[in-house]
Amino acid sequence: MELLGLHHISIFTENARRNFDFYTKVLGLRLVKKSVNQDDPYTYHLYYGDEIGNPGTAVTFFEVPNMAKNRLGRNQISAMSLRVPNDAALDFWHKRLDEFEVFHSTGEKQFGRKIIRLKDVDGLTIHLVSDEENNGVPAGHPFEEGPVPLDYAITGLGPVRISVLKKEKTDAVLTKLLGFKRAGAYEENEKLLTVYQTGAGGTGAEVHLESRPDLESHNLGAGGIHHVAFRVKDDTEMLAWIDRISDSGYANSGYIDRYYFHSLYFREANGILFELATDGPGFQTDFEVEHGTYVELPPKFESRRAEIEAHLTPLDTDK
Repeated sequence: MELLGLHHISIFTENARRNFDFYTKVLGLRLVKKSVNQDDPYTYHLYYGDEIGNPGTAVTFFEVPNMAKNRLGRNQISAMSLRVPNDAALDFWHKRLDEFEVFHSTGEKQFGRKIIRLKDVDGLTIHLVSDEENNGVPAGHPFEEGPVPLDYAITGLGPVRISVLKKEKTDAVLTKLLGFKRAGAYEENEKLLTVYQTGAGGTGAEVHLESRPDLESHNLGAGGIHHVAFRVKDDTEMLAWIDRISDSGYANSGYIDRYYFHSLYFREANGILFELATDGPGFQTDFEVEHGTYVELPPKFESRRAEIEAHLTPLDTDK
């Protein structure tokens, strides 16, 4: 068994409208699904990604209206990255972010790659990372009708950063349980980050882990990352992973049908929530119908559509 790379990352947002405007109109991602939180169907769950939301390109958000801002601290997934094709794309993004008055860094590198650091509307740290010399997990296929030219568009998820109190514990889970390999390390602001890769490796399959005993405990809020998911080939391998994680003594969710994929959740020793998710079934959709005010509901909620929609603030994604 081998995890194939990053699958998706899930984050809290305080306002679905502002979130939608930023991720589609500024960053140029496609809203692949406007659905509801399957654990709390009275709130939105928005899925962004490439043309069809391929595994490894999905960024998802749970809306919690009036939620307090995230307070960054130890034992937290502290940043996400988004891949762009090359260094020339970063030059484009410098100009685009300036046009939209999004504050960002210049001239930074991370593990030998050029990056831009910025924050979204909730304060989440995002790294745009260049795939100039990247090899490994293939990139996704950007939305052809999006506002960003295809040569510069975001192509999927890049490295996820995790900041913990006891680095050795998360290291053991990544390497001994999940099969990640240590690929190197780099320094940033006098902190050492270790790079782990799985599957074919590269930016679409990396975790960057740092020890941060200097940080206080975090308070998960809007702009905070709830969990990161790693790719599992299919249900057969998922069942084997459930056995492996259970046999290792980790409490876990067992097999969960999320409709678009099948999942397992567990927390490692520092409290970081990991999900394993299958590549399929995927986000099959009719984009000509499922847009505007339409909310897609998993079949188990369809009989409650009127009740659920009555609790949702209207979000017309045609505007």
